[in-house]
Amino acid sequence: MVLDPGLHLVAVNDAYCAATMIVRESVVGRHLFDVFPQPEDVDHDGQSNLGASLGRVKAFLQPDTMSVQQYDIPRADGTFEERYWSPVNVPVIGDDGQLRWIIHRVEDVTEFVKAGGHGGTEEADILRRSAALRDSNQLLRDSNDAKNDFLSRMSHELRTPLAAVLGFSELLTLSGLPEEQHEWSSAILRAGRHLLDLVNDVLDISRIESGDLALSIEPIAVGPLLTDAYELVAPLAISREVQIHPPTFDVRSGYAVADPQRLKQVVVNLLSNAVKYNRDGGDVRVHVQENDADEQVLLAVSDTGQGIPGNKLARLFVPFDRLDAPATGVEGIGLGLALSRTLVERMGGTLTVDSVEGEGSTFTITLGRGEPVAIDADSEENRDLLVPLPYAGDAKLLYIEDTATNVRLVEQILGARPSVKLLPAMFGSLGLELAQEHRPQLILLDLHLPDIDGGEVLSRLRADDRTKDIPVVILSADATMRQADALIAAGASAYLTKPISVRDLLALVDGVLGAPADAGATSQP
Repeated sequence: MVLDPGLHLVAVNDAYCAATMIVRESVVGRHLFDVFPQPEDVDHDGQSNLGASLGRVKAFLQPDTMSVQQYDIPRADGTFEERYWSPVNVPVIGDDGQLRWIIHRVEDVTEFVKAGGHGGTEEADILRRSAALRDSNQLLRDSNDAKNDFLSRMSHELRTPLAAVLGFSELLTLSGLPEEQHEWSSAILRAGRHLLDLVNDVLDISRIESGDLALSIEPIAVGPLLTDAYELVAPLAISREVQIHPPTFDVRSGYAVADPQRLKQVVVNLLSNAVKYNRDGGDVRVHVQENDADEQVLLAVSDTGQGIPGNKLARLFVPFDRLDAPATGVEGIGLGLALSRTLVERMGGTLTVDSVEGEGSTFTITLGRGEPVAIDADSEENRDLLVPLPYAGDAKLLYIEDTATNVRLVEQILGARPSVKLLPAMFGSLGLELAQEHRPQLILLDLHLPDIDGGEVLSRLRADDRTKDIPVVILSADATMRQADALIAAGASAYLTKPISVRDLLALVDGVLGAPADAGATSQP
């Protein structure tokens, strides 16, 4: 049988029809498990194993050989015959690297099984090859799990020191330093954010492969998004004397259907590449147009760089393949374009490239066209983030964290909220005691503690009548979605990933404890 990614039958050959007594015309287009229903006991037989196997094929894009399965095949007289099949499921990958179909093929090994597995050399060879394939599939799955575990650990280990680097450098830039020292602290902050971007790219690739990347697809205005992206890339363009021209629009609504944060990430990456791989004094142009026939929005980023040879275009979106970039001195690890294409495809679009060697390249994002939506235009009044603003009453914040620099960082930031008393605890057990004794209005909780795991601390806080209603916000370097979802389900009020910015931390505290008195709040925390 041939299945689409949604497990609907696309085609089935005569042999399969004959063996299962199905009529091709009546099953093509239907879901596999509508034609062959799964049993109530999902661990009972081949159908449930088939579902698990197909799930692995979709997740890992690798062939999956199942163990020999027992099937009850209907006879013409209405009775059933016990047969044994050796199934294999093979993915068919398109040129874009995405799953197009799954081929489900079975071989009838009933006679061999009933003979007790001693039917001769050919049958023995079949079993040996089947076992080898199953072992290879298990090794691939184990390897993929190990890779994801490594990326999760790496993310945590890198984010922990980055929290201090970014936090203190941001504090320095806001502290009124002399011009030269301010320039130094700003350089540290920019470099730290660049490193954080690289960590995020690696983690995003892992999330996509494991199916954990969550997107919020909605109609978004393309113009403001391009403006934000331009402002982020402008300093790089100035340093290279590359001119980014204002975008031109050939659209009616100016809205596309996408995840705003992820689309901006893709656009920033394309603009950055257009600058980095451009010639000195070159140009970057952005053009947005609509395809009325297909109701699509096309966003094209063009540069006047050296272009890409035709024989290397196929490698352009391969993770970690940087083509000739190392020889040019351009920084990076070769994930930007691979990640960008995958993100665009997850948003229902495409990312393509046209390039002329010696003249330049054009990368085009194609997305569904969106309709304008009502937007709340209210905006907060800008103010100096570190100006002390008291609350109408005093409040207590418990921070359970074993890294002293992180505690010191939060303490410094909370200097802008003098009504808040910080209670630090470097052990989970101490944090539980302080929570029971002081009943703080807010608890910030790290996960990796020296005595008790943060998840266990959360569980105990929620099980205790004295602390069960206190908002608990996880503040961790572990950015995996599964971890966040599990802790939210366990009772956490929110899950924030280190490093957190000064603005975001103050917004979190204000959101829980109430707006500062100077900002118009009158209620007690």
